[in-house]
Amino acid sequence: MTVCLCIAGKLLSAGNLSDRNNKFTEKKLNLIQEWDKTFPENDKVRHSKVTFHNRYGITLAADLYIPKNAEGKLSAIAISGPFGAVKEQSSGLYAQTLAERGFLTIAFDPSYTGESGGEPRYVASPDINTEDFSAAVDYLANRDDVDTDRIGILGICGWGGMALNAAAIDTRIKATVTVTMYDMSRVNANGYNDIMDAAARYELRKQLNAQRTEDYRDGSYTLAGGVIDPLPDDAPQFVKEYYDYYKAERGYHKRSLNSNDGWNKTSSLSFINMPILSYSGEIRSAVLMIHGEKAHSRYFSEDAFKKLKGDNKGLLIIPGANHVDLYDNLQVIPFDKIEQFFNNNLK
Repeated sequence: MTVCLCIAGKLLSAGNLSDRNNKFTEKKLNLIQEWDKTFPENDKVRHSKVTFHNRYGITLAADLYIPKNAEGKLSAIAISGPFGAVKEQSSGLYAQTLAERGFLTIAFDPSYTGESGGEPRYVASPDINTEDFSAAVDYLANRDDVDTDRIGILGICGWGGMALNAAAIDTRIKATVTVTMYDMSRVNANGYNDIMDAAARYELRKQLNAQRTEDYRDGSYTLAGGVIDPLPDDAPQFVKEYYDYYKAERGYHKRSLNSNDGWNKTSSLSFINMPILSYSGEIRSAVLMIHGEKAHSRYFSEDAFKKLKGDNKGLLIIPGANHVDLYDNLQVIPFDKIEQFFNNNLK
C-alpha cells in the first residue's frame, strides 16, 4: 500500500501544472565586491562574484575565475574547503591558480558559512555539504561557456571527504581531486586515530544533546570555538600548524570560522550518526587523492583510497609536507599534477 501511495503521489504531482511551473527564486546576498582574499589577485584571470542554489533552497556565494584568453566551452572545476575556512582562503587560491592554467573555476562558501545563505549560521551537515558540491555542478552545467561533459570538483581538508562523497552519488562529476582530506564522520565518531570506543562516543552524545537542550532554552546556538588562541605551549604540532595559518596574517580571514568563533557545537551529532563514504567504492569516475607525508591526517586519505576501485584512481603523497602546507604553500602544492589529472580526465 505504501508503494502504491508513493507512485500515486508522483503521478498526481506530475499532473499538477502549478507544481511544475513553480520557479525557485534565489535569496539576494550582500556580497563583498572588493578584493579581500588572503592571496594576491592574478592579472591573467578575470574574477567576479556569482550565486547559485542547492536543492534545499539555500543560496550559495562563490568566486568565479576565468582565464582572460578563454574561448569556447571550457572544462570547469568547483572547489571548496578546508573545513571551517571560506572561499577567500585556500579554495580561492586553488581556483585562481587553476583558472590561470586554463580552467573555468568557482570557489564557493558552503551552506551556512561565509557569504552563503542558510540559518542558523555555522552549521555543518554531511548531507547538505555533499549537496553543495552537486549544486555547484548544477550551476556550472548551465553556463554557456562550460562543457557539461568536462566538469570536475576539488575538495580540501573536510571538504575533500565531501567531494569524494559527492563523486559517489553525482555521475555528472567526471574527475575529483581531494587534498589533505579529512573524513569528518570518522573523526567526529572515533576521534583522531580512532581512539574513541562506544563508551566514549556515548558520553559525547550525552554532552552534545545536553547542549541542544541548553541552546533551545536560550534561543541561541553555542559555537565550539575556532583554532585555540592564545596557543598553549603544549599544543600538539598539528594545532600549531593550524594556528600559523588561521590566526596569522598568512591565512586569517574575518569570515573564517576557524579564524574566529568556530562551528555550531552540535553540528558534530549528524556526522557521528551518518558515515559519508559508505559508497565511495562505487565511484567510476577518476579520483586523485593528495596528502602530505608528515600530515597528522594522512591516514584518512590512505584508508579512503583503499576502498576505491579501478585504474583511474591515484594517491599522491607529497614528501615532507604537513597538513596545512597543502592549503597555500605554492612550493609544495602539486599544481602541475593536478592540472595534468584534470586535463587527462576532463576531455
